[in-house]
Amino acid sequence: MLLTVGTTEAVEAIAEAQENLQEVAKNPGILRTYFQNLVPDLLNFALQVVIAVIVYAVGAKLIGLIVKIVRKTMERRNADVGVIQFLSAVVKYALYFILILTILSLFGIATTSAVAVLGSCGVAVGLALQGSLSNFAGGVLILLLKPFVVGDYIIEGSNEGTVYEISVFYTKLKTVDNKMIVIPNGNLSNSSLVNVSHMDKRRVDIVVGIGYEADIRTAKNILYEIGRNDPARLPEEDVVVFVDNLGASSVDLGIRIWVKTADYWDTKWRLMENIKYALDENHISIPYQQIDVQIKQ
Repeated sequence: MLLTVGTTEAVEAIAEAQENLQEVAKNPGILRTYFQNLVPDLLNFALQVVIAVIVYAVGAKLIGLIVKIVRKTMERRNADVGVIQFLSAVVKYALYFILILTILSLFGIATTSAVAVLGSCGVAVGLALQGSLSNFAGGVLILLLKPFVVGDYIIEGSNEGTVYEISVFYTKLKTVDNKMIVIPNGNLSNSSLVNVSHMDKRRVDIVVGIGYEADIRTAKNILYEIGRNDPARLPEEDVVVFVDNLGASSVDLGIRIWVKTADYWDTKWRLMENIKYALDENHISIPYQQIDVQIKQ
């Protein structure tokens, strides 16, 4: 019974197809009319595509020109490099958004409808991009409060380096060995960080141990002369030499001098080398850890 029903439906479908072919054969103008109506539509769509490509190319050039004008204007007003980078990115993205809406309007899509759709999706997008929005807000706070600017050396957790770009969502650091670290702006605006190079001057602290048999006064005088004669020392700041700790195997002496922030590391390395040479010349030993091993038989 089922086989009979299936065969009947197949026969009816074949018959209907044959009738349609016969109708087309009797009236060949149907196909001609269809293709005649299709060609103008295709040409119109192709023309719209060409116009859209031209509009995009011209718009991209104009956006690049406008961004350059904005950057040069802020540079003439001596704005911070981070502010220039951030606002340039915001202007660029906003203009590209306007350009996309303009191109959609060429295809008959109303911009008001597109904006309405974007608005209705705003809540969902906002929930999905909470991290990105937090990073954007963090970037704004960084530019307003200025905990650091481009060129500062900062330490955030295990990350440290020189800030060379503050973008819309991320801040980029360059390490001393020329690696790039990308940190979300939200993390930087909501956590503690150390701005090493913000102040004009820094204090160099060095602690060195001497043997208990050495004369403390002589060692202190040596450290004081080394610090006082260092070429990077700020003359308005005094050199401080002191006994820092009486350790298990050494007397730890400390020395503190003030230098310009840019001279910090060179001064520290130079002081440590000069202290070692001076102590050796005066026969003052620097104790090092020793282990006595006794073998019982």
